[in-house]
Amino acid sequence: MLEVKGLTKKYYSIPVVKNVSFRISPGEIVGYLGPNGAGKTTTIKMLAGLVEPTEGKISFNGEEIWKDINKYKERIGYLPENPELYPHLTAYEYLLLVGRLRKIKENLLKEKINGFMKVLNLENDMHSPISSYSKGMKQKVLLTSSLLHNPELLLLDEPLSGLDLSTSLIFRELLNRLSKEGKIILLSSHIMEEIEKVASRVIIIHNGSILADDKIENLMELTKVESLEEVFQQIVLKEDPDKTAEELVEIVKYE
Repeated sequence: MLEVKGLTKKYYSIPVVKNVSFRISPGEIVGYLGPNGAGKTTTIKMLAGLVEPTEGKISFNGEEIWKDINKYKERIGYLPENPELYPHLTAYEYLLLVGRLRKIKENLLKEKINGFMKVLNLENDMHSPISSYSKGMKQKVLLTSSLLHNPELLLLDEPLSGLDLSTSLIFRELLNRLSKEGKIILLSSHIMEEIEKVASRVIIIHNGSILADDKIENLMELTKVESLEEVFQQIVLKEDPDKTAEELVEIVKYE
């Protein structure tokens, strides 16, 4: 289980995440939603052990993660929103590097890389420099790197960015199957339709604080709407998007 209690992060005394608490059990896929600047990425970086919280505690299976952060990192798969790739390396070389850092046995590592590349239709490109890849191809490599070591916890920040429709469908089914294997999955995305299809529960954060944490169907019933996007609009967006769009069109038409 992943448990977060009173998590707060301040930069120069300014809080960007404020007293955030939640639990995620094995087998759960939880969507982590919020507008830009809400604190989503900062939260995920703290959960990944990359940023230390100002206050609060993060525990995984009952153990506080900072007591042995290296051991904890061995058990998680992390996909950042704006990842750094080595453009001069090929996908194969990059994944070999990641796998060796993860101390995966060499034969198993090469077998896994070849398997991922074949299934993700990168087999013919895996020996080309990453600098020649499209955004979607790079995202496939990054997804592979987060899964190579069979992690118990997946922290995915905008994982669908740049993926085509067919790969997005595969990814959605992959998450469902991984959850059935008992993986804990926290998924941050701006694509509400995908979150609605894959997550059973969502946490909505705004201005660093959690506004909602419940099953999607419960939030729909509470707000009396029929989609997660409408739930998000009611809870987070105070303005009417139709009215705002109309005002923008009028400005565009100024002569």
